[in-house]
Amino acid sequence: MATTKAAAARNAATIAARSNPFEVFIWQGTDKRGTKIKGEISAKSANLVKAELRKQGINPTIVKPKPKPLFGKAGSRISALEITIFSRQIATMLASGVPMVQSFEILSGGQKNQRMKDMLEDIRNSISGGMSLYESLGKHPVQFDELYRNLVRAGEGAGVLDTVLDTLATYKERIEALKGKIKKALFYPAGVMAIAIIVSAILLIFVIPQFKAVFDNFGAELPAFTMMYVNASEFMVKYWWLVLFVAIATVVVFIGAYKRSEKVQHLTDRFMLKLPVIGQILHQSAIARFARTLALTFKAGVPLVEALEITSGATGSIVYNQAVKRIREDVAVGYSLNMSMKQVDLFPHMVIQMTSIGEEAGALDTMLFKVAEFYEQEVNNAVDALASLLEPFIMVIIGGLVGSMVIAMYLPIFKLAATV
Repeated sequence: MATTKAAAARNAATIAARSNPFEVFIWQGTDKRGTKIKGEISAKSANLVKAELRKQGINPTIVKPKPKPLFGKAGSRISALEITIFSRQIATMLASGVPMVQSFEILSGGQKNQRMKDMLEDIRNSISGGMSLYESLGKHPVQFDELYRNLVRAGEGAGVLDTVLDTLATYKERIEALKGKIKKALFYPAGVMAIAIIVSAILLIFVIPQFKAVFDNFGAELPAFTMMYVNASEFMVKYWWLVLFVAIATVVVFIGAYKRSEKVQHLTDRFMLKLPVIGQILHQSAIARFARTLALTFKAGVPLVEALEITSGATGSIVYNQAVKRIREDVAVGYSLNMSMKQVDLFPHMVIQMTSIGEEAGALDTMLFKVAEFYEQEVNNAVDALASLLEPFIMVIIGGLVGSMVIAMYLPIFKLAATV
């Protein structure tokens, strides 16, 4: 009976410890030389902070909880790049022999983003309370997806967590580099088109009305080409606010529909994949991400069907996402991977053949890594070439827009001069 009560007391103490998270305290004090120093420290109470400071030879004068931000949590959202940097840092520290709890304490102390700092402290507290790293990361599924967590679980089970985290860090770095290339490929033409639209709007609202005032003094009939731009200018001057509202509303509605409707996502993604040059880059990027993610999960010992389920959400394309899910269904009923890939009619012949060779040789992960490296290089080359390809196209667009307006405005002047 006494043993049962003691066990119950221990369980209650454990539960209390887990439910009492660490709090951040700010402190001021003096060291042994009388120099004033200050800092921050995480602990369960102010008394523990004072005790820890005295152990370090510091005489605390002020210890108080760190004030909470006025409007919710401070700091921006946690970016994928921050998770990538964290992955490399934690892998390096664990490989160097630093204990996990201490590693998270060191990393959280060096964070400028408060949200990231809070998340790392929460993970550290969970590990201190007896949870595994896999379970602790599971409390933050947005930042650590299923792929990340499953690989960590495999690493913990096999006793090679530092190696798995190093592999994950390399994977995240490559994926983020690939995302950066894709953003560059999409941003460049979009930015140029935005500049062209802004320049055209400025000419219509501010420049053409000045010419119109001159034309009114002539009293002559204006050419149809000139009248087209004059009418457009009058509309922009009168209803610029309506045009701006419609443009913003269209963007907002499209983004909302894209986030909520899988059909809109699929149509948009399929349209993007059919665009010249850019569509090819998006195809190559999706294949590279598919190959690298599947190779990584399969190498970590995840069964192929489960690995395909994880990979479907990592391609960065809703079209490829659905295709990989179809491949998974076929593989689950006994088809080979290369045969299933051939059925979806998205993957190039070379990728299917490399997969087939990998399956036959028992080296699927090795072959998929080679496919990923090849297509990542293809994306790099295509993005670097895109700027050169777009320069003449951009000159034609901007020159056409601005040049046509200039011709339209000077056409009546030339016509008048010809009659004099």
